[in-house]
Amino acid sequence: MEEKLNFRSNLLIGALLFGLFFGAGNLIFPVQMGQLAGKNTFQATVGFLITGVGLPLLGVIATALAQSESLYDLAKSVNKIYSIFFTCMLYLTIGPLFAIPRTATVAFEVGLNPFISEEYFQIGLFVFSLIFFLVTLYFSLRPGRILDWIGKYLTPIFLILLSILIIATYVKPMGKVGQFAAEGNYVYKPLFTGLLEGYNTMDALASLAFAIVIITNIEKLGVKSPKRKAIEVCKSGLVCLVGMGVIYASLAYMGATSLDSVGRADNGGKIMSMVSEHYFGFVGKLLLAAIVTVACLKTAIGLITSCSQMFSEMFPKSFSYNKYALLFTAFSFIIANFGLNKIIQLSIPVLMFLYPLAITLIILSLLAPFIKKQKDVYIWTTILTMMAAFFDLCNALPETLKENVIIGRLIDFAHIFLPGFDHGFGWIVPAFVGFVIGLFIWGIRHWRLLRN
Repeated sequence: MEEKLNFRSNLLIGALLFGLFFGAGNLIFPVQMGQLAGKNTFQATVGFLITGVGLPLLGVIATALAQSESLYDLAKSVNKIYSIFFTCMLYLTIGPLFAIPRTATVAFEVGLNPFISEEYFQIGLFVFSLIFFLVTLYFSLRPGRILDWIGKYLTPIFLILLSILIIATYVKPMGKVGQFAAEGNYVYKPLFTGLLEGYNTMDALASLAFAIVIITNIEKLGVKSPKRKAIEVCKSGLVCLVGMGVIYASLAYMGATSLDSVGRADNGGKIMSMVSEHYFGFVGKLLLAAIVTVACLKTAIGLITSCSQMFSEMFPKSFSYNKYALLFTAFSFIIANFGLNKIIQLSIPVLMFLYPLAITLIILSLLAPFIKKQKDVYIWTTILTMMAAFFDLCNALPETLKENVIIGRLIDFAHIFLPGFDHGFGWIVPAFVGFVIGLFIWGIRHWRLLRN
């Protein structure tokens, strides 16, 4: 076969990328951001697109360029022990601890909860999540057909359903973006707040896990050269980039214009529910239920597949792929029944810690052809990033925990000594310093070798 994909194949891989990334949080977070950002929606959306679309695509490209077979292989450039730690942390975060359970809870609370009275909420969630994860497990136990399930079928169905609602918001706007004032952090720092809001999608983390799925499917289509695989990822990624960018911007617009017609709500799911009902009445509720369920189902399948593949490769003596898929599905089912709000609350501190480590690993991997995967650069960058990210974790803890004397002092220290900490980016300067130190040590060693 030729070492080049045709347009149809690029479109199919792009649809797979989009289908894997666009799930639960991708629907609810930009809508709520639009309501809160108001007249500053444009700046907030730009920030959201950087971390919600740009970073995930870079993650897949970085893995291809670094010629890595998996996240574990990618992170080994730092240290083998760190590679095991980071890989397990990341996969458990985008897997059974937070992201997979969230797919079921979002699908239920946004799509079906409006049809169920409050007294039957818990039993309704139990029954729905059980059916949801049984369907997810069925498809996950057939990973060889993931390109067909998600790329050919579920993604097009989802896009058709969602486009009906999005088109309605443009054809008959609920209001004007500029007429509503911004709230909270969106008043003074909408761009930075949008950047952090993009963290909640978990897509940059997921990109390091999904990369193996994308690259494997590109190889199945006949592309073997690492350089060519990176090029094909870029080409297919443009499909994903345009698709996600348009939908994110449209959802933010939906939220920003909805205030005049449907009022405020405390999460994006409720806003979408009110908007759907505003345009289509009872049929709108059914439409939203279908949109959210399909979106969450395809992401759950991708996450179960990726997590099971990774753990079966890292720990082959423990369980087979099928047993890991069954284990992660069962655990996700249990966590899902704690509810959406609890899952989101617990995930934020973990995301604030993992995201800086993922971003620096992506950047270092993109630079791999130039820095030759030099360990000193990887180690020093990662160590200083991890130290700074720990302060971000502390700052994202629930208020009751932040009242602890030790945690309070750590946060005060970070406010004083870490530039950008107030915006959630106190790790950038330490990461850059670590990168420079690594380059300096690498340079000295290279100079000594030349002298000898």
